[in-house]
Amino acid sequence: MYLADIPADVLARAAKIRLVVFDVDGTLTDGRLWYAEDGHETKVFHVHDGLGLKRLMANGVQVAIISARISHPVALRAEELDIAHVYQGQGDKRASLEQLLEALNLAPEQAAFVGDDLPDLPAMRIAGLAVAVANAHPWVAEQAHWHTRLGGGQGAAREVCDMILQAQGKAAAERERWR
Repeated sequence: MYLADIPADVLARAAKIRLVVFDVDGTLTDGRLWYAEDGHETKVFHVHDGLGLKRLMANGVQVAIISARISHPVALRAEELDIAHVYQGQGDKRASLEQLLEALNLAPEQAAFVGDDLPDLPAMRIAGLAVAVANAHPWVAEQAHWHTRLGGGQGAAREVCDMILQAQGKAAAERERWR
């Protein structure tokens, strides 16, 4: 992904971001719900997304999860990645985002929200950068400032992280770090 591929207005929005909030089902996962015979839920997360989230946090951008569902695998993944802001069982994602912004003393334009389906729209509408993953519902996609090329659970979150690092002038140092 190169800066030339990303519209200037999206880069300008991304340069201001201090918090990126991710939905889970359909965004950090492919949207399928997996249940074992004993009723336990399992989820599949992409390892590239996890590293992207960690690198974003290492570069001073906070990461949060706001999900309408409650899932033990989400709590485990968030703990593994050291994500401090995890809100599950949130029917009103906009209210959750507003509370988080207030707690972190951030303005809405300093937040990005990444989602895929209708419950994400209210939060996306107040975020300074609204991102729809490639598999997002069309009504969500039309409201987004930017769209990932990859689908949820397939590296879309990593695309968002890399784009924000590029917009903030931190991508070159990240690439150099891994040489």
